[in-house]
Amino acid sequence: MSLFQIKFFSEDVPFKLKHKISLRKWIKETIEAEGFHLKELNFVFCSDNYLLAINQEYLKHDTFTDIITFDNSDNDHRIVGDIFISIDRVSENAQTFKVPDHDELHRVMVHGTLHLLGYTDKGKTAKTLMTAKENYYLGKLTL
Repeated sequence: MSLFQIKFFSEDVPFKLKHKISLRKWIKETIEAEGFHLKELNFVFCSDNYLLAINQEYLKHDTFTDIITFDNSDNDHRIVGDIFISIDRVSENAQTFKVPDHDELHRVMVHGTLHLLGYTDKGKTAKTLMTAKENYYLGKLTL
């Protein structure tokens, strides 16, 4: 299967993702390492306001967030999804955590991917596992 099953889009922000081929390979390898098969995955990089509108319409939440993941799979082990990422939130979080913007972006990208793989961040135990998985897969990223 092709790496181009992972697509990148920008909505409402002038954002250009660097290292697309390396990031596609990394995300695909993450999915396969967890025993899943990639069918289609779209990353949509957007503004706070764009993601807020999605949050309000689909999740009925009236708050800013850095990421929203939609699982469109009809099979437990085939990944079909859309991951919306607020570049505004990523940049602010990077400043808060004192990390480069691209590091925070990669963390959020793998975080959304892990949601599609069945991981959750609700509750202390689940959040600890998800953070450990994020760190593990971030360690596998080579640009």
